Amino acid sequence: MATLLPAEWIKNWEKGGKSEFVQLCRTLGENKSHDNTGFRDIQQALYELAYHVVRGNLKHDQASNVLGDVIEFREDMPSILADVFCILDIETSCLEEKSKRDHFTQLVLACLYLVSDTVLKERLDPETLESLGLIKQSQQFNQKSVKIKTKLFYKQQKFNLLREENEGYAKLIAELGQDLSGNITSDLILENIKSLIGCFNLDPNRVLDIILEVYECRPEYDDFFVPLIESYMYMCEPQTLCHILGFKFKFYQDPSGETPSSLYRVAAVLLQHNLIDLEDLYVHLLPGDNAITEEHKRELVEAKQIVRKLTMVVLSSEKTEEKEKEKEKEEEKTEKPPDNQKLGLLEALLKIGDWQHAQSIMDQMPPFYATSHKSIAIALCQLVHVTIEPLYRRVGVPKGAKGSPISSLPNKRAPKQADSFEDLRKEVFNMLCYLGPHLSHDPILFAKVVRLGKAFMKEFQSDGSKQEDKEKMEILFSCLLSITDQVLLPSLSLMDCNACMSEELWGMFKTFPYQYRYRLYGQWKNETYNSHPLLVKVKAQTIDRAKYIMKRLTKENVKPSGRQIGKLSHSNPTILFDYILSQIQKYDNLITPVVDSLKYLTSLNYDVLAYCIIEALANPEKERMKHDDTTISSWLQSLASFCGAVFRKYPIELAGLLQYVANQLKAGKSFDLLILKEVVQKMAGIEITEEMTMEQLEAMTGGEQLKAEGGYFGQIRNTKKSSQRLKDALLDHDLALPLCLLMAQQRNGVIFQEGGEKHLKLVGKLYDQCHDTLVQFGGFLASNLSTEDYIKRVPSIDVLCNEFHTPHDAAFFLSRPMYAHHISSKYDELKKAEKGNKQQHKVHKYITSCELVMAPVHDAVISLHLPKVWDDISPQFYATFWSLTMYDLAVPHSSYDREVNKLKVQMKAIDDNQEMPPNKKKKEKERCTALQDKLLEEEKKQLEHVQRVLQRLKLEKDNWLLAKSTKNETITKFLQLCIFPRCIFSAIDAVYCAHFVELVHQQKTPNFSTLLCYDRVFSDIIYTVASCTENEASRYGRFLCCMLETVTRWHSDRVIYEKECGNYPGFLTILRATGFDGGNKADQLDYENFRHVVHKWHYKLTKASVHCLETGEYTHIRNILIVLTKILPWYPKVLNLGQALERRVHKICQEEKEKRPDLYALAMGYSGQLKSRKPFMIPENEFHHKDPPARNAVAATVQNGPGGAGMPTSLTINTVRLEEGTTEETEKLKEKSLGVVKVINKAVNATPKVTTSNGNSASNSKIIKEKEDKEKSGKEKDKEKKDKTPAATPEMKALGKDGKDKPKEERANKDDKAREIKEKTPKSDKEKEKVKKEEKASKEEKSKTVVTIIETKSTAEKEREKEPSRERDVAKEIKSKENVKGGEKVPVAGSLKSPVPRSETSESEREQKRRKVDTHSSPSHSSTVKDNLNELKDSSAKHYINHTTPTLSKSKEREVDKKDLDKSRERSREREKKDEKDRKDRKRDHSNSDREVPQDSTKRRKEENGTTGSSKHSKSESPSDSPRLNEKEKEKNKSKSSGKEKGDSIKAEKMEKSSSGSKKESRHDKEKAEKKEKRDGTGGKEEKKHHKSSDKHR
Repeated sequence: MATLLPAEWIKNWEKGGKSEFVQLCRTLGENKSHDNTGFRDIQQALYELAYHVVRGNLKHDQASNVLGDVIEFREDMPSILADVFCILDIETSCLEEKSKRDHFTQLVLACLYLVSDTVLKERLDPETLESLGLIKQSQQFNQKSVKIKTKLFYKQQKFNLLREENEGYAKLIAELGQDLSGNITSDLILENIKSLIGCFNLDPNRVLDIILEVYECRPEYDDFFVPLIESYMYMCEPQTLCHILGFKFKFYQDPSGETPSSLYRVAAVLLQHNLIDLEDLYVHLLPGDNAITEEHKRELVEAKQIVRKLTMVVLSSEKTEEKEKEKEKEEEKTEKPPDNQKLGLLEALLKIGDWQHAQSIMDQMPPFYATSHKSIAIALCQLVHVTIEPLYRRVGVPKGAKGSPISSLPNKRAPKQADSFEDLRKEVFNMLCYLGPHLSHDPILFAKVVRLGKAFMKEFQSDGSKQEDKEKMEILFSCLLSITDQVLLPSLSLMDCNACMSEELWGMFKTFPYQYRYRLYGQWKNETYNSHPLLVKVKAQTIDRAKYIMKRLTKENVKPSGRQIGKLSHSNPTILFDYILSQIQKYDNLITPVVDSLKYLTSLNYDVLAYCIIEALANPEKERMKHDDTTISSWLQSLASFCGAVFRKYPIELAGLLQYVANQLKAGKSFDLLILKEVVQKMAGIEITEEMTMEQLEAMTGGEQLKAEGGYFGQIRNTKKSSQRLKDALLDHDLALPLCLLMAQQRNGVIFQEGGEKHLKLVGKLYDQCHDTLVQFGGFLASNLSTEDYIKRVPSIDVLCNEFHTPHDAAFFLSRPMYAHHISSKYDELKKAEKGNKQQHKVHKYITSCELVMAPVHDAVISLHLPKVWDDISPQFYATFWSLTMYDLAVPHSSYDREVNKLKVQMKAIDDNQEMPPNKKKKEKERCTALQDKLLEEEKKQLEHVQRVLQRLKLEKDNWLLAKSTKNETITKFLQLCIFPRCIFSAIDAVYCAHFVELVHQQKTPNFSTLLCYDRVFSDIIYTVASCTENEASRYGRFLCCMLETVTRWHSDRVIYEKECGNYPGFLTILRATGFDGGNKADQLDYENFRHVVHKWHYKLTKASVHCLETGEYTHIRNILIVLTKILPWYPKVLNLGQALERRVHKICQEEKEKRPDLYALAMGYSGQLKSRKPFMIPENEFHHKDPPARNAVAATVQNGPGGAGMPTSLTINTVRLEEGTTEETEKLKEKSLGVVKVINKAVNATPKVTTSNGNSASNSKIIKEKEDKEKSGKEKDKEKKDKTPAATPEMKALGKDGKDKPKEERANKDDKAREIKEKTPKSDKEKEKVKKEEKASKEEKSKTVVTIIETKSTAEKEREKEPSRERDVAKEIKSKENVKGGEKVPVAGSLKSPVPRSETSESEREQKRRKVDTHSSPSHSSTVKDNLNELKDSSAKHYINHTTPTLSKSKEREVDKKDLDKSRERSREREKKDEKDRKDRKRDHSNSDREVPQDSTKRRKEENGTTGSSKHSKSESPSDSPRLNEKEKEKNKSKSSGKEKGDSIKAEKMEKSSSGSKKESRHDKEKAEKKEKRDGTGGKEEKKHHKSSDKHR
């Protein structure tokens, strides 16, 4: 505190300090403000002055003088001074310094004239007074004062009761009890009372007591008694009234006493009028606050014990004891608790409307303790009724309801009634908060509060208010939410199954956003029940009851159980649903009965159920995966299934659930998509399943009606309402597009982010789930959103892909319906604008509308890929492919017919049904007829649409494929960017892709090679299959199935083939850069060669399948089994391929039985189906044409052997490898190889028909094939030396490798075998001739390879002339060879590849046949066909560039032929002579072969190693294709190597037989074989010897 008297003033007291002090006191004296500041400042100034005197800084006389000057500034100055002295007296008496005490005494003595003695005696200590001389003895003074005080305060005035005449009291009672209705006022009566007290000498306290007693009996006269008591209190001390009341309450406090309500009321009224203080009265009331707190705690504990007992499992022996104990306890409880006077007073206060005092009493007690007593709760409810009455009458009363108005309290001091919502906040909300869950005692008030809430929400949501009002409303809204949380919901829990209240509450709740509602439910469920003893009990009872019901719930008693569940749910939905959901998660067979039993719920309960489901889904303690980490937990699956069923059946709001799924996706978690999938499936009837039958798939390509009727497993009826609800939820909360985009992005997220530590199987499952849900959800949006809604929400394709990073397939999937809507609306506009009805006009308009809609799309898609892409395919083609659907390409007539027939059958059944009542019959028939008409109408509409689309495509097709690089590149881009992404998108898309390929073919699209396209699809499926998820594999299988279906149709009948493919540019075998010149027949692939090609494809499929099955990889095996199952109708068709596959699958069944049961199940399923298809399989010679003279029977029988001779050679070897594990199987292999020769003969005759990729006949290709083999074997050696790759593995990385490697080794093996055989058999002359011829042929062939495409046509004609004579030779040769070989057969390959013109093939053909028969070297048709197509690809790609060699004239060709023949003869003679020598030299040759190869045919080696252009072009097996090869060298190499090949193949075969299955060994053999072949190619002197040895062998 700042000092008022500075030290300078004291120092210069006489000079100026004194005057300054006087001035200060004057100013302080004049300041007479209301507060005490002036008084305190003067006190301080005087105290400081006196203190300076005590410390000796100022003389006491100086001080007394100045005090004399200032004393008149205020009237109370002496009193202030006395106070200062009093304080200094206490302070100095404590000090040890005597001087200071002396100074003080002197100062007081000097000032005695200023302060009267009496004041000083009152305030100073008796010792000080004695030292000042104001009293004689302090001790006497003390005694005297005690006596006076005793007399004043403690001595009772004795009213002599005998003198108090009873008449006085009688008169008093008569005064108070008279009729007060007249003009009698309280003042008049008070005068009379005073007179009575004086006259009869009455005790005033007893009089007051009697007034109170009378007031108790006449409570209606508040207006009289309150002023009377108020006036009377002026005569008494203030505490008297309180003491008297306290005494009255005390009287009733003994255990048997019961305080009358009248006393409470009087006390309450007096409190309200502030005649007594609550604090004063409160202490007189019992029980104490501590006792109340204790009681509250005890109640909570008891409640919890009850809960524990309910949840405990009690054994029967214990039960009886427990019951007895409980009875005892209850008896104890029935003893009446002592009266709680505090609560009685509280009730009285509430009844008269004294809220302030009531509130302060409640604040002294634990929360809700007071209102847990019904009487108090009802009193408080009544008070609230009164307070809200005017507002409720104005805004809350429902239309048409009268209601009973409530009169206001007569009491003016009662709370002000509410006229506006703002008033509610001031008082009513506070009252309700004190009520808490005990509002349940007054359902009417509950309803009123809820209705007011509804009215407020209506006002709150209307936008007309100003900013200030808005802020007020916000505050009010948060108050309303608090009231709902703390009062309304807990009260509902305590109400006894009141469905009306629940519905009433929903009326308000539905106006809240779901976020607020769910927050409230969360508090209600997880917190409210723990706060009040009553609620704790209720929770336990609810769970107990729920258990009881759930134990007895079955499909049969759904109705009664449902009613019980309904009753229970009206009050405590959160607890009940929590339990029900926990049961569903454990037992999924409860789902159906539970869903059916929920029909008695209220709207609020349904909403709570939605919240509970979300809470259960989001439960962080639950694992979403099973322990094996490969499957989604069953609890999640059950919940998802329950969600779907319950949301479909009942009108539950979906927003929360959908938002939850979206949030989970945002967080990168895709498990919960399961829920969305189920909800969409059940609510919209859109099913996503991989198990669709082809009939269903076909139905799915029709209109909406056909889809609904024939496209799904379940007959989906009445989804209109539920799908509308789902649509509204998505649109209202703007979740439609976000969910789509999140799912599309999450597909990759599953793999790269979410998949981290997870098992591959689970990652695949999640990926599938994500993808399927996207497809299903997109399908739902497409079919349910209106055009405007859809277009408004889905951005353009470039925005989707570039900004939202949506994968292209998903982006087009989302945009596709938009394009369709757009085009149809534009089309309708154009139709309306101009009424031309001709079909031509319509088509023209349709095409115009397509152009208008798709033009921006064409521009948009350019940004999706690199510019290079658009060199081969046009943006228009890309957009067309991605924007069309199966609906646009074909009408599923059979599906429409099927559904219409079903309806007819139904109608017939209705007619025949005698029991059905006629009106129902009529209804049913009408329904069926209407459906039938709809379907027929839909079919007609679709037919028109498809025709328009095909017209449009016809016009577009010329600009589709630009093929600026090559046709091969074009096909690559088409497959890579269009077919492959889309064929695994959905089952219908898989079918669409296959149809689209066929359609592009049928449209005779320029630059589209159908042949290449199909070849690419069938040739290398390993990688595609291995990289699929389970469902993708299924869809890929469907795609292959549809592709195979088309191919099989063409394969089945020459007429169909000629009609659909014969003259189509897609089957051109000469692949130029662009353009189609009308297709000379020679350039087309003829029917027989096409069959070879198909066989090759089947072989390739087998090879890939076997490889996948052999890997031991889970994904490979599972996926290939799925694919094989899907393509079963069309593959395997060839017996031997089927058998190879069957053996491999059988092995899988054995291996996986214990290890991976899911693979075992798949394999077993496929195995069974495969066996059932066996009768439909055909031998190879029936599948593609082979002509052995009079050997058909044998061939057929052999083919049915375990490997089947009909198997392509390469495959025989392949199967050999499959079976190397056991010696038995190698034995089988011998048989196979023996059978092979016979089949060749057929093939030999068939070969001329195979048109090669450059238009040449296949016989040459065979020769070339042989050359290839030899060259390859050389190549193989090199390769093997370089990298020791096991050539047998079929995992070749590309088509080409796949084509090359295996057949090479196979040939090698065969060569070994052949050689051995030859060594044993002597040669016949015939054979020598053959050799010569062969050599000739090979020379011719080589020279021919150079001949370019242009010449092929003319040479082909010559060739035809030569053929008959050759065939004779061939027949002879074949016979002799068969004798030599002892019946071994090798299928001959018709290579599509070799670029030899037809005309030149005759001799080479024969010799080729011979050689093949001798050597086993040629691969089967399959391999050669494989080559063709590979060649096709490449030649398409690059042959036309690389044909640099000059073309030869026909005459030159002939000359070349002759020369070649001569040379070959000479060579064969030499060979005979040197045969012996060679045998000895063999070992040496082995080592030299590698060196020799480069000398002999450097170019060839280069090509083989992929250095020259053409081998790069051709991924296929034949390096001999390269037009740059030195033809003659090739010829020599060929003829030389053929002999060696025979021997080598025989050896190799022997080795294989002997090997006990080690693949390494077999590879080693092959290497040797190949080396030998190469050596032969360089040495070239052993052909004759081999022939001889083969004769000997025979």
